[in-house]
Amino acid sequence: MNIYLQNKQPEFVAVIDFFKKDISTLRTGRANPALLEGVFVEAYGVRNPINAVANIVVADSRSLTIAPWDKSVLKDLEKAIIEANLGVGVVNDGDKVRITIPMMTEENRKDLVKKVNEKQEKARVSIRQIREEVRHAIEEVEKNKDFSEDEKFRYMKELDEVVTKFNEGVKELRDKKEKEVMEI
Repeated sequence: MNIYLQNKQPEFVAVIDFFKKDISTLRTGRANPALLEGVFVEAYGVRNPINAVANIVVADSRSLTIAPWDKSVLKDLEKAIIEANLGVGVVNDGDKVRITIPMMTEENRKDLVKKVNEKQEKARVSIRQIREEVRHAIEEVEKNKDFSEDEKFRYMKELDEVVTKFNEGVKELRDKKEKEVMEI
């Protein structure tokens, strides 16, 4: 791998990692603690992620149980989940919060697939932007006559192969998520 690609490799990997994390928060009809990743609780005067103040357990395929380590944050925990507008049922059991995930309709599933596709397109755009940065760097060096035109074309071919690999990775993740969403 050429130096221009090596310098941008972490950025390509970061796009894939962000895409994975981004689509993991989408509801699939199954209980998944990742659903609560973007939810923060106002506790002890600071905004904390839910997993910093409570234990999250998958009770069954359609419900989560969240047990705070300190019972005094129970109301704040419940409030944060309700305000996150996740489309789930929230019940305060006195010592824990139970979240019930409703059955998804076909329309909900299709909307989620659209969201996954939008997130996929954002990831592909990010990959294209990185590709353009590498392409520009290679062309700049070639223009300064620091290496030959043949080397430039070899580097460009290598760049296209790497970009194709990352785009295929994004597509595989998207296909897997679509299968999860559409599964009843």
